Amino acid sequence: MKRKSFYNLFYLISLILLIAWILATIRQLYDLGGWLLMSFFFALAIAFRGKQFLKGLSYTVMIIGVVSFAMYHPQYFVTIGTFKLSVLIIPLLQIIMFGMGTELSLKDFINVARMPKGIIVGVSFHYLIMPLVGLSIATLFHFPNEIAAGIILVGCCPSGLASNVMSYLARANLALSVSVTTISTLLAPFLTPLLLKWLGGRFVEIDLLTMVWDITKIVILPLVAGLAFHYMIRGRFMWLDKIMPMISMGGIALILAIMVAAGRDNLLKVGALLLVATFLHNVIGFFLGYWSARLLKFHEKDCRTIALEVGMQNAGLASGLALTMGKIATTGLAPAIFGPVMNINGSCLASWWHNHLPKEKTSENEEKPK
Repeated sequence: MKRKSFYNLFYLISLILLIAWILATIRQLYDLGGWLLMSFFFALAIAFRGKQFLKGLSYTVMIIGVVSFAMYHPQYFVTIGTFKLSVLIIPLLQIIMFGMGTELSLKDFINVARMPKGIIVGVSFHYLIMPLVGLSIATLFHFPNEIAAGIILVGCCPSGLASNVMSYLARANLALSVSVTTISTLLAPFLTPLLLKWLGGRFVEIDLLTMVWDITKIVILPLVAGLAFHYMIRGRFMWLDKIMPMISMGGIALILAIMVAAGRDNLLKVGALLLVATFLHNVIGFFLGYWSARLLKFHEKDCRTIALEVGMQNAGLASGLALTMGKIATTGLAPAIFGPVMNINGSCLASWWHNHLPKEKTSENEEKPK
């Protein structure tokens, strides 16, 4: 079977599964419906791999499939016997951050000195725009206090690895993207607790020092370990280098499933409204990030980068912090929804920019070719 025919076959399979899901829903066969809907998204994700334009959406579609399954069958993601799966969230986040550290090198930090303006603006806008937009949306929608705090928590977190992937797809400044993500992540133990206490303190009680330590052990220590791994071991075990990205992607999917399952009942009550709120939070971040950079006369590639760095948050870290606060089923809802939403929006935006080349001009924030 030719490659193109193989992927086209999965479009047909996904259509059949979608029709089967609709029929199962009409007949109120919800247990079966959960399996059919997840299978539909998985088949569609495989089909998307066959087209360059849609390839970047493949992982996001699979995430949606996992999340939808968790909504139908939360029991699979709450406990196994007497073991609570929520216990896995922190270790999984640490593994993901370790994976990020293995991809870093001292050269990435040297880049900081070469493009200070772009990094200062990118990090500043990230920690200014998203927290304030989060506060505005949480207030405007009149969510219950702990759910409102989750929206603000997402806004106060650093940018995530997904922004680097999207910057690459968008033909943006990848070096700037990696640098902004790295610096915003290193600043997270200080800025995230302070911003959350300042903006979200009236919604939930924030223990500042406890959160500083939680972020340090979730983010900084694994990053440092990953950086050490990069220089001491990386390249000696090729199979390990290849499997780390897959472990990270699988870890993100499992974290989202656990969060959705834990907050399913609350999600059914406010799900549609919270979906609109997180969509607006993400899109407004992209919009304000891009046009703020344009007003400061950044080159188009840097404007795209700053837009993605501002709008894309480390939703996994927000989920972990919600867990350490003991509010996984309420404060953890916004991060659980924001993750898939930002990946869908970011993939669409990156695909659009990928097909609209920026003007050929050397940016002051990019290294000039030697």
